[in-house]
Amino acid sequence: MLASWNTLCWPVRGGTGQFCMQKPIMAVTGDETAATGDMPTYQIRAPTTALPQGVVMAASPGSLHSPQQLAEEATRKRELRLMKNREAAKECRRRKKEYVKCLESRVAVLEVQNKKLIEELETLKDICSPKTD
Repeated sequence: MLASWNTLCWPVRGGTGQFCMQKPIMAVTGDETAATGDMPTYQIRAPTTALPQGVVMAASPGSLHSPQQLAEEATRKRELRLMKNREAAKECRRRKKEYVKCLESRVAVLEVQNKKLIEELETLKDICSPKTD
């Protein structure tokens, strides 16, 4: 078996690039003709390439941003978030206004109903109570 490198990549939070790191994979060679013949013997060797461990590779040349680009991206995201928040607040106020109007109309209906019931109660009291003159 030959020595090789395993590349591990993770997405960069808030960006479009990836963080990649190479990790050496140990090479294993087997000798099927061991002295006993029962079990094969194996020898572990380190990879022969001279690349240092922990090499960082970019996913693409455009994935690295300057501080100015990062600041502009943060400003753009903030403005987008503020705009979405304004729209959500506007919608919330509209729903609240609609809810209050609904409650006001219900109060008006209940007040009319209450007034009618009070009048009916007075009428029934007059009919049922003995008149003393």
